[in-house]
Amino acid sequence: MSAEAEYFSKDFEWETLRQEIENNPSYQYHLLPFTDTPSQQLEIQASEDSEAWKRFHHRHSSGKFFKERRYLLKEFPELVSCREFSKVLEVGCGNGSSVIPILRGNKDIIVYACDCSSETLERAKEIVHSSSIFAVQNRFHPFFCDFAFTGFPKWLVCDSCIESLSLKQQECSTDVKEGDVADKSGSYLSRECACCIGGVDFVSLIFTLSAVPLKKMSPAIMECFSVLKPGGLLLFRDYGLYDMTMLRFEQEKRVGFREYMRSDGTRSYFFCLDTVRDLFAGVGFIELELEYCCVKSLNRRKGKSMQRVWVHGKFQKPS
Repeated sequence: MSAEAEYFSKDFEWETLRQEIENNPSYQYHLLPFTDTPSQQLEIQASEDSEAWKRFHHRHSSGKFFKERRYLLKEFPELVSCREFSKVLEVGCGNGSSVIPILRGNKDIIVYACDCSSETLERAKEIVHSSSIFAVQNRFHPFFCDFAFTGFPKWLVCDSCIESLSLKQQECSTDVKEGDVADKSGSYLSRECACCIGGVDFVSLIFTLSAVPLKKMSPAIMECFSVLKPGGLLLFRDYGLYDMTMLRFEQEKRVGFREYMRSDGTRSYFFCLDTVRDLFAGVGFIELELEYCCVKSLNRRKGKSMQRVWVHGKFQKPS
């Protein structure tokens, strides 16, 4: 793997950065409590979020804005070592910057990818299908879904199969057994259950949850929990507290505690480890890994070093 695909996570210590930020008077407004928006107004704002992201993706439809996330397979090696025909649900796929390395890194994996922008999905299909990836037509399945507000479609896993999975029954097992049949995606459906694909083995939330309003995060994570098979993994990466981009927000851009809205109407939340831990544990996930990734990057044009903070997490649905 090339050097640009290497995975680094500890160029500096997050505690050192925290002390610097919290002792700097110019950053004090980021630390102040925030009065909640009245619930009625919150719902109006929430309904506008999807439209803001649709406009955002339309402006950046060339595909050059998002770079391919080649570090993902280093960060989440389970995507390479998993069994044949494992299914991944990539939530908030954008133009496919996370989908492409997953499909390229594992020729047997199947990716279902959703986004709240139909235009972005069309662009993702163009980019992925032009990438010369093995059997991509059978392994990449994009679909429209605004999961935080509408939930996932029932064809991912139906109500009866959710109940069966919660009871640890295998009525909707996608294990390859004698008598099973392959569907057009190359995955396997048991003869006794053709109502849905039976859930997924992985859910990836890569820079997606931070765009969801804070009060919608818990039900959104519950949606992810519901489509995972028992023992399945949720792979998480998102903006961390005191990331450089958080510190750039002006005070009037605050719309909540550690929550900001850009001038284009898109929002971003910056996570501390405790918040992530509480959100995922609150819906039933088991924490396997959770840490800050602290990386220094160089803006060559301006000659400035930038301190980036992301949160890396790996969570499992109980078997």
